[in-house]
Amino acid sequence: MMQSLNFPPPIYSNYIPTPQKANHFLFRNRRDQTHRFPTLLLAAKHDLALNDDEDIGGGVAPLPEGLRREVMPRHVAVIMDGNARWARQRGFLEAAAGHEAGGRSLRELVELCCEWGIRVLTVFAFSYDNWTRPKVEVVFMISLFEKMMRSELDNFMRKGIRVSTIGDSSRLPESLKKLLSDIEEKTRDNSRLHLIVAVSYSGKYDVVQACRNIAQKVKDGVVQMEDIDESLLEQELETNCAQYPCPDLLIRTSGEHRISNFLLWQLAYTELFFAEALWPDFGKAEFIEALASYQQRQRRYGGRRRS
Repeated sequence: MMQSLNFPPPIYSNYIPTPQKANHFLFRNRRDQTHRFPTLLLAAKHDLALNDDEDIGGGVAPLPEGLRREVMPRHVAVIMDGNARWARQRGFLEAAAGHEAGGRSLRELVELCCEWGIRVLTVFAFSYDNWTRPKVEVVFMISLFEKMMRSELDNFMRKGIRVSTIGDSSRLPESLKKLLSDIEEKTRDNSRLHLIVAVSYSGKYDVVQACRNIAQKVKDGVVQMEDIDESLLEQELETNCAQYPCPDLLIRTSGEHRISNFLLWQLAYTELFFAEALWPDFGKAEFIEALASYQQRQRRYGGRRRS
């Protein structure tokens, strides 16, 4: 049976936008719906404009030409797919070379998110379903992940990156579980970027464990049946460790057009971008393309744009 990780208490945003910065159409269009759909209120907050350096910890670099600060996504999620195919295309007999190259792409993406003021980056590092892969590949992937996380700790501290992990930790090596716990504790107060790493993660189980937690609270008399709504369930999801738990933009690489059991609830109103590049080939140019595509979308959340 899967056991969910223990997470630090949720962090809630204290940021209250001033009226002159609000996108009034988006707020007005959803105002009468937020009592029924709590995620819409959170989504509306995502669309509020910020000044270049406000509320993002400083150190923000100018954006590439064509991108606009006021419509940058707060939370980007990435399914990093295509490492094994990248290795095969280059004549490597094992997928290991592809996973190592993928690690370099992840470092670059984290750096870009820091520079451009993105607040949350969630990456699908290892699916719970990946445990069915050949043992030699699984062992290498887990070992590489542990090595990378250990080597990046100083960089996380220097750049102000907070790290959280979500997923089932029961099958991870003890050394990795201890390392992840230590990293979460040491980076807890960092605020420039919140990096959420999904390892041994299942979107279906994320919802199941949330339902179990609520059921236990009902049984204990802490919650009444009539109190159960979307907002209550969202508080039990693993991404509730983040200030902005629902991604604005999901990127999947390698040309696959599916979400593969990743953040199933949280992606309800997320904009999707499917890149043809294999993950090790996904770099700055491809990220700019994804962000530019996102900025051209009209996010109506089920409503209609008023003329």
